[in-house]
Amino acid sequence: MSRAIAVFHGRFGRATLYQLNRPFNVHAHREAHLIFRLGGSDGRATVAGTFCPLTSSTVVAVSPWEPHNFVPDDLECSGLFFVLYVNPDWFAPGGASDPARLRFGRSLIYRTAALDRQIRLTAAMVYGAHCLDALDRELRALIDACFEETWRRGAEPALRRVHEGVTDFRVRKSIRLMQEGLGADIQLNALARESGLSRPHFYKLFHRQTGITPNLYLNTLLMERAIDTLVGTQKPVADIGFDLGFSSQSGFAKFFSANVGMAPTDYRRAAHRI
Repeated sequence: MSRAIAVFHGRFGRATLYQLNRPFNVHAHREAHLIFRLGGSDGRATVAGTFCPLTSSTVVAVSPWEPHNFVPDDLECSGLFFVLYVNPDWFAPGGASDPARLRFGRSLIYRTAALDRQIRLTAAMVYGAHCLDALDRELRALIDACFEETWRRGAEPALRRVHEGVTDFRVRKSIRLMQEGLGADIQLNALARESGLSRPHFYKLFHRQTGITPNLYLNTLLMERAIDTLVGTQKPVADIGFDLGFSSQSGFAKFFSANVGMAPTDYRRAAHRI
């Protein structure tokens, strides 16, 4: 059964230890994303079309807004995964608010012995709720090491379009409308009309401007709001789901599990804000 063992939220983003044996839907994050397998069953991810095995010898790196999924190799035996969600503003403070500042050179890298030790030390500190200053330093060192490895000379990084920001006013308007009226009940066809576009033109233009579909963008906003509310408030899970436009608690739980890998109650139980 998939469950959260330890979850820490902080200025850096999120540091998590998950036991996983269920697949994730294709989804995206505003944060950068590093995935490390620590033990148990292997897994695999597809990042922007690139197949990436998740084993004891690999690291999977996902840039902000890149579509990706997760599939366990064995649905009967869970794997233990250390997963980081990295806030670009923490990684490169003082720069322009541009997710391209934390864009990895490639999606799959291989662990050196030194990197493997660093991964396991940092994961142990997360599990043990170690001194926050020390944890911040170790997270910084680990993320820097992985970032540099993805751009190391001699690598053959996958070609990918860097998200340089949304320039079309109609797409900007649709994003603003999503944010202002955020809910699972948003009708994207109606959103296209309000933005002055036909449905096919809206979907095509949105994807060209952002690199992802409107559905995936909306799901990302919903997932982020759900996680923030679960961790930052004591509001009942059912109320969180209804506030986000889900017609039932089971519908919200199903959405959350498909995108985060576990039930919202399990995530809240393991989560701490630092």
